[in-house]
Amino acid sequence: MNRLQATTTKKWLARLASVGTGAVILVLAGAAQAAVPGVTGTGAAGTFNLVASQGYITQPDGAAIYSWGYGCAAGSRPSFVPYSTGAFCPNMQIPGPTLVVTENVPFTVTLTNNLPTSAGNTSLLFPGLRVVSVSGGVAGIMTQEATPGGSVTYTLLATTPGTRGYMSGTQSDLQVEMGLYGAVVVKPATPPSTCVPLGSDVAQHLGVGNPGIDFRLAPSAYDHAATCYDREYLTQWMELDPRIHKEAETQVHAIANCAASSASPCPTQLDVKTEPYHPAYYLINGRSMPDNMDASYAPNYPNQPYNANPHMHPGDLVLVRILGQGHWQHPFHEHGNHVRILARDGNLILSQTDAAKLAGRMEFNTDTTPGQAEDGIFYWSGKGLGWDIYGHTPHNAGNPSCVPDANGYYTTASGASASSANYYEWCADHNHPLETNPVGQVGGGGPATQFDPLIATNGLWYNGTPYLGSDAVMRSRGPTPMPPGKATQNPLEESGIVFMWHSHNEREITTNDIFPGGMLQMMIVDPPVWYIDETL
Repeated sequence: MNRLQATTTKKWLARLASVGTGAVILVLAGAAQAAVPGVTGTGAAGTFNLVASQGYITQPDGAAIYSWGYGCAAGSRPSFVPYSTGAFCPNMQIPGPTLVVTENVPFTVTLTNNLPTSAGNTSLLFPGLRVVSVSGGVAGIMTQEATPGGSVTYTLLATTPGTRGYMSGTQSDLQVEMGLYGAVVVKPATPPSTCVPLGSDVAQHLGVGNPGIDFRLAPSAYDHAATCYDREYLTQWMELDPRIHKEAETQVHAIANCAASSASPCPTQLDVKTEPYHPAYYLINGRSMPDNMDASYAPNYPNQPYNANPHMHPGDLVLVRILGQGHWQHPFHEHGNHVRILARDGNLILSQTDAAKLAGRMEFNTDTTPGQAEDGIFYWSGKGLGWDIYGHTPHNAGNPSCVPDANGYYTTASGASASSANYYEWCADHNHPLETNPVGQVGGGGPATQFDPLIATNGLWYNGTPYLGSDAVMRSRGPTPMPPGKATQNPLEESGIVFMWHSHNEREITTNDIFPGGMLQMMIVDPPVWYIDETL
């Protein structure tokens, strides 16, 4: 992690979560992120070499859960996208590697079965993708299967862009529960020319950082101008019943260590009961909160490489990819705004009367139905709040201008620099403070009475201001016992607004019935002056 040890930040965010799932929390947020991490195939044919293996995943309560997962076969050399430092692909991970492919370009997936022999055959299903051919393996109920130690090869074609899932098609009630699932992201073949091209996001929005490094997989989600986006995040939702995993582990070891006798022959196959089903862990991208807010590819999660920690700037169009992987439906709720659904299962939702506009509804909950994928756009700008999100008043020294563009925002279209501290400000609220009686130098007269930040800051972990950006932080909170900028703190410039994104089923935001945990993550809206480095 950057600037704070992972465990410290996790404990801090866990404490903040106890404020309540409806709260907007303002923090110095420094957890790391990695857009939609995945791998691309090798060679001209786009070949993915996967292996199904056993291993363990960890939970925040200290439990190590015996599991099965797909991973990269030994010796394979996948390319990691988008660029990320320290990326790895083990031979067992949960969820499996995210496969990044292109619309109408065939690709091949070879699966080798390295599960315990007693687990039997395994296979891959790709709902929504066209199976061009299958070779090797043996016939199963739903597809060709890889026998223990054997392999099977699938050649596939995605005829539409969007998000899809893959999972085992063999004894799915057990094998998917054990962790044999993953995602496929299909990039559009012909992104619209009106979308911001790859490689120019940083220059357009900030003018700082690492120009040329892009943290999107494509300029648009689909072959349509209404699906342009700025950044993207994938969430795969899955529940886990530890009894099933423990029973599988016990039987695998018992069969492997069994000494046959004439009186009691050794069993050769597992007989794990998957009902009744009582999950105790609820996962986003294979981790429970707060582990899912640590960096992607963090070494302390060797079999859980993907996190769930989205960041954005005001005005960014954030593509939210949502995939239900388990037995149950989960009501995913994004605080801060509704999500406009672009597509379901790769089917773009267009207006029947106006082809230039999407007809997808603004969803309060983007429910994660088992086996279903959704693509949607999340947007937050501060418009309509009634107060200046940057803490400007007419009396501030160096108070920047806010000239509205045709849409009412301060952008390059109305004279702003892409690196302006208040880029994309909603100008109708410029110079309107939030606080009635602020502690610091921000002018009074606002609609709300805020608590004294010197009393409620909880030490170093709260920045003491409802405003975005370092300038507002310094002006609005007054003197503090521990000035900002110390080595133990996150950088002041990142002062952001945090929204909880979580399951609306209250039990699912627990870990083994302890809150906070489970299907809970944070969307952090960072000020424009903060460069969101997705390589971390």
